[in-house]
Amino acid sequence: MTVENINKVKMGALQLLNPRPVVLIGTVLDGKPNFLTVSWAGITSADPPTMSVAIRKIRYSLAGIEKSGTFSVNMPSEDMVNETDFCGNFSGADRDKVSECNFNIFYGKLKQAPLIEQCPVNIECEVIRKIELGDHFLFIGKIIETYVSDSCFTEGIPDLRKIKPLCFCTFTTDAMGYYKIGKFIADTGTAENKLETIK
Repeated sequence: MTVENINKVKMGALQLLNPRPVVLIGTVLDGKPNFLTVSWAGITSADPPTMSVAIRKIRYSLAGIEKSGTFSVNMPSEDMVNETDFCGNFSGADRDKVSECNFNIFYGKLKQAPLIEQCPVNIECEVIRKIELGDHFLFIGKIIETYVSDSCFTEGIPDLRKIKPLCFCTFTTDAMGYYKIGKFIADTGTAENKLETIK
């Protein structure tokens, strides 16, 4: 069977991977913390624990990551949508994002990777690889430490309903932009039993 024989619409080489997590990438430039909004981020391995972020070559934050070899990944909650959007639309070369967004900054093990207290989840990363990919650089970071706000736990486990992470979507019926996640629908590891029931 070919694509012409099924109900599919060709749309070209679109980056149609929705939803995407929205994170604020932290670094230090000229002695001051700065944050960049990124939706191209993800986990890359479990052992060692690593994650990736793709940074456009023209971004001001790029120099801070390259100089220090570190970065932070801060997960904003849905009530931080305005601050998150601001950090993605203005350059730290022209604006003091920390001051204008009223971010409270703290540092963990990596002294050049600033963390935002208001974000429910913060991850410190040490760069282990940099790959040039078209108009972006892909940074692979080894996760050094993770911090979760104490208000975001239920019975000792981080609770997604309390974290309320932001997502980003493109090419949707609504405007391209920010979304919140939906409800829990199934446990993992139960698919085989459910498929047998369907048969």
